[in-house]
Order: sequence, then structure tokens, then C-alpha cells
Amino acid sequence: MSWLLLALLCAFSVASADAATKAWLQGFSARELTLIRFTLTGALLSPLLFWLPDPSALPAPFWGWLALLVPLEIGAMLLYMAAIRDHPLSLTLPYLAFTPVFSMVIAALVLGERVSLAGSIGVVLIVAGAWLLNVEHARRDDWRTWLRPLGAIRWEAGSRMMLGVALLYGLTSTLGKVALLYLPSAAFGALYFAVIGLLAIPLLLLVPLGGARSSSRSALRRLASRPGAVLAVAALNGIMVITHFMALRLTEVAYMIAVKRSSLLFGILYGVLLFREPNLINRLPGGLLMVSGVFVILLAG
Repeated sequence: MSWLLLALLCAFSVASADAATKAWLQGFSARELTLIRFTLTGALLSPLLFWLPDPSALPAPFWGWLALLVPLEIGAMLLYMAAIRDHPLSLTLPYLAFTPVFSMVIAALVLGERVSLAGSIGVVLIVAGAWLLNVEHARRDDWRTWLRPLGAIRWEAGSRMMLGVALLYGLTSTLGKVALLYLPSAAFGALYFAVIGLLAIPLLLLVPLGGARSSSRSALRRLASRPGAVLAVAALNGIMVITHFMALRLTEVAYMIAVKRSSLLFGILYGVLLFREPNLINRLPGGLLMVSGVFVILLAG
């Protein structure tokens, strides 16, 4: 299977997990949803650890990369949760679209990856499309207002926080490819989420979020109240993990992360078909930009 199909399947899985969360897990707290996305996903992927070589046979650099990746991943998650909890979504989510740009720069410095001019144009088109899909402060019929939300960085802490999240994800996607040199994609994804999932349990249950503490008993009771929905979200997230690392092994980091951002398009379709969300026509320009970016990257590759 080509990296593009894997990346699109990854994007579809992300959007499907988000749609399932919205449809079936309304009212769950951020920490409970994070436990599903990290801890339960790690548990579902644990059978893949059967193909993991003897840990003592793995070289020290692998464990060094893993030790660096895990706190970055958890830090990005906590910063993401704080940004969307305490600040307007319209001033935070658009900045996540800059992840492929950071990935392109970081991968060039760390991995020596160089994307072609056409590939760079494709990445920029996808980033611009993702920006337009989320921007609320710009009028899509007036191009002079399209960059207006950038001004929010000066006065909105949430915008700076989400830009920091994009930078962290740029780092984790690039460093994750370095760690992939030591293990098969599925085995690495399973180990990665097993470690993160285990560390997330005490962190999320003990660290107060929004000024409140949740006991492990109450969190587990809520998760057990809808087992089918919880398992479905975790399973979709597991598919995302496997396809993410499989695609990442096969192509440049910036290309893979940019195509993964097409999850926004699948999310829009879910919104229209399942949740009867309006304004599909207003989102077409951003969607068309993203689709054109995917095609440009495909031709560049």
C-alpha cells in the first residue's frame, strides 16, 4: 500500500474517531477522552508487542529517542487541552495547521529531508486550506482579510499555545521517524502508545484540570458506562497510530503530516452527513485548496 493511501486512511481514522466521540461520548471530560485516546488505544495495540524484539537487544539510542519523545507527546497533549479549554476555538485550532510547516523545517535539520518545490507548494496549499476551514475572523469572500487572524498571536495566549502545540507535533513526528529506524512500524506504534498510555493514567487522574480532580473510580465508572462507544473510538485511534507510522516510514515527514491534515475534510463531511451542520458551501474554498495540495504532493512524489 502506498504512503498516500496510508496517510489518507490515517486522516479518515482521525476524523472518524472525532465524529464517534462527538456522537457517542458527549459529556465526557477532557481527561476521560484522553485516557481513551492514549491508554485504551495502547491497551488495544498491546498484542502487537508480540513482535517486539527483546528490549535488551534494542540499542541505547532508541531508548534515548523514546525518552525524548514521550514527554514531548504528553506535553503537547496537555497544552492542547489547556488551549481549547480556556480559549476560543476560532483563535486556537487554525494554528494547528502549521504543523506540516514546522515538520518540513525540522525534518530538513534533523533528517536531512528535502522536499521539492512542487512538494513545498502542495504542503503550503494544504496548510492554507486547513487555515481557511477553521478561520472565523476572516471573510472567505475577501482575500484581504485572510491573514487577519495572525494578529491574534499578539494578544491571544491561546493562539500562541496552539502554535506551540504545532511546533511540538512537528518535533514528535520528525523524531518519531528517527526512532522508527530501530523497529517495525506497528511494533513501534504499539510500544509508543503503551508507554504514553501508562504514564497518562497517573498524570491525568492526579493533575487538576479546570480546577477539579477526578478520582480513578469515577473515571473508570464513566468509561465503563458506554463500552461499545469507548472501544470504537479507541479502535479507530489505533488504526490511526498504525497507519501514521507506516506512512511516516515511506515518505518525507512534511508530506505525510500535510496529507494527514486532510482529516479536516473528512470531518466536514461527517458534520454535514451525521450532524446536519450548515455552511458547507462556505468551506469549499478551504477544502478545494487542501485537495489540490494533496494532488500536487502526489505529482511531486
